[in-house]
Amino acid sequence: MDIKEFPKLLSLASFPMGLGGCRSDRTSFDCCEYNITVMDGKTGQSISEVSGNLVKIHHCSLNENNAAVLNQLQNLTIINDEQWRLRMLVSEIKEKKEKIMLSYAKSCLVDAGIFSNKAKDSVKEKDLFAGVWIKCASYFLADAISCLNFKRPSPVHMLESLRNMKKNVINQNLSLIHRMLGIERASTSLLSRMVKSTIGFSDIVENNGHSKIIQKKVNYLLENSLLSDCYFYLGYVNRDNIIKIKNKIHHNPEFIHILKVGLDIEHDPFVLDKQASELLQATNEVLADLKHT
Repeated sequence: MDIKEFPKLLSLASFPMGLGGCRSDRTSFDCCEYNITVMDGKTGQSISEVSGNLVKIHHCSLNENNAAVLNQLQNLTIINDEQWRLRMLVSEIKEKKEKIMLSYAKSCLVDAGIFSNKAKDSVKEKDLFAGVWIKCASYFLADAISCLNFKRPSPVHMLESLRNMKKNVINQNLSLIHRMLGIERASTSLLSRMVKSTIGFSDIVENNGHSKIIQKKVNYLLENSLLSDCYFYLGYVNRDNIIKIKNKIHHNPEFIHILKVGLDIEHDPFVLDKQASELLQATNEVLADLKHT
């Protein structure tokens, strides 16, 4: 598909616009959507279907300074930019790439620590969401390690990227993440249950058609026997949606019934407390290593 047609087809021709994500990186699978960033000063995401292709539209500002967002704007392929303002932003991001990725990695490590502590507190309070916070902490630690290796987190491709990272003090924590997430449990029967819960949770939290993208990616991963990658991807999607409602998730205790399947969470309090301690120790050690670099 000719990406130059997107501004007209999406009725957004008056705004600077670029193609990001794995299609811009040329690492995409057939199932991957087109990630289009529109500099219209708005926030949030929306899903559209253009000429039979699924398109995720990211609304953004040319004055963006959030490291998480800037990190995702790397290697943006310009589609529309009459005044060259988007090109200038992309150029600045390229010049500051290492600084941006380090900043985002530190933010992820802080979140990993917060959720590890939240898990420990939840175990003490016999809160059923303790296992949810373990998974969140694990994914944030994975994001941090990915960025510290100067790899942009991309959930469908990320597990393969993590597998290929060189062995060093920081990357040795990947085996811990693998164990915390329970990736070895991936099976077609489990994944079929996980995807139903993940799609249901997405429809509740996002309600923007993202479920079409989720189903398409899961179909592809299963058809290609990428079970571990599928398990990682589904958990990552759930983590992102949990973060959107983390401050009010306890107002909806029924969510635990969706997430215990969608995240394949552990329930044993002794195991959870041990996992939280291991994650917290690993996170603090990585942060300490960064202070000496």
